[in-house]
Amino acid sequence: MLPKKIIALLFVALGFTTQIYAQILPNFGGQRAGLSTLSFLKNDLNPRSVGMSGASIANKVDAYCATSNPAALATLSENTLGLSHFLVGAGIQQSFLSYQHKLKNEATMGLSVNSLNSGDMLVRTEFQPDGTGQYFSMSQNAVKGTYATKLSKMFSLGVGISYIYETMQDYNNSTAAIDLGFLYQTDFKNLRFAVVVQNFGGSSTINGSTIAVDYNRNGPLELGRYSLPTVFKMGFAIDALRKEKHVIVGSLQLNNPNDNAENIRIGFEYQYRKLFQIQTGYKLSVKGQSFPTFGFGYASKLGVNPLRINYGMNPTNYMGTQHNFGIQLTFNKMER
Repeated sequence: MLPKKIIALLFVALGFTTQIYAQILPNFGGQRAGLSTLSFLKNDLNPRSVGMSGASIANKVDAYCATSNPAALATLSENTLGLSHFLVGAGIQQSFLSYQHKLKNEATMGLSVNSLNSGDMLVRTEFQPDGTGQYFSMSQNAVKGTYATKLSKMFSLGVGISYIYETMQDYNNSTAAIDLGFLYQTDFKNLRFAVVVQNFGGSSTINGSTIAVDYNRNGPLELGRYSLPTVFKMGFAIDALRKEKHVIVGSLQLNNPNDNAENIRIGFEYQYRKLFQIQTGYKLSVKGQSFPTFGFGYASKLGVNPLRINYGMNPTNYMGTQHNFGIQLTFNKMER
């Protein structure tokens, strides 16, 4: 009975901690909002993670771990292919494709592509705010290579290196970033602890002809340099309840971004026989996020290969409800 009491007290303490945090430090670091570029790198492309409000760096491995914690890829047992599509809002869409290849030495290598497209947008000026009749579009892309390995039975390390490229009309920008993650798993209730640093790199600027304006301004505008949206994440997850066909997973995560306020993510997942999952979560100290998130997953097969379908829903205050759809295919060598 003692472990159950400890778990209950732990979650009660976490509940009080998050309430105190939200009231006393509701906007710590909020003055940094908007100080980074390439913000598409911050979007959550893991539908399961979206359903759990982003509390996912200590979750068990799936095809989207390259976007949350590359260290988790070391626990893969088979080669895996993942695809997700994120409806950001206002016609903006973002897609993610990843492939993880299991190596023989308890290591995994992966390659992923992250692509955002704005769709066609009207060209507007001071004198023609409703549009000139011309259109332009913007695209942002990142290609990431990942490597993860087990340093011990319980401890995993992962690293990802991204090449990032964006275009907007006659302007373009390219840079590189590094992700670094750790994952430690214990024998007690599958308690997992993780630390991740994402999008670490130097400043970058968009290249092209200097923006020429001659209305109510003195001379052309200079193009500045801005940092990448680096974020430090720390979190844990635990199988709070495991009984026959039923499992309930709880997770807690602290995010410390360089371009916004610190925030806390809380997530829960109910699993039934590894066949069906339901997720929910809540974001604390995130402006524009007053509603809980939801998601679900369903496991099936494509031939002898396990197939998993996931959906995540994130209701927001200003951009409506964001949707994320995902498909994960595991190549089952044993069955073949």
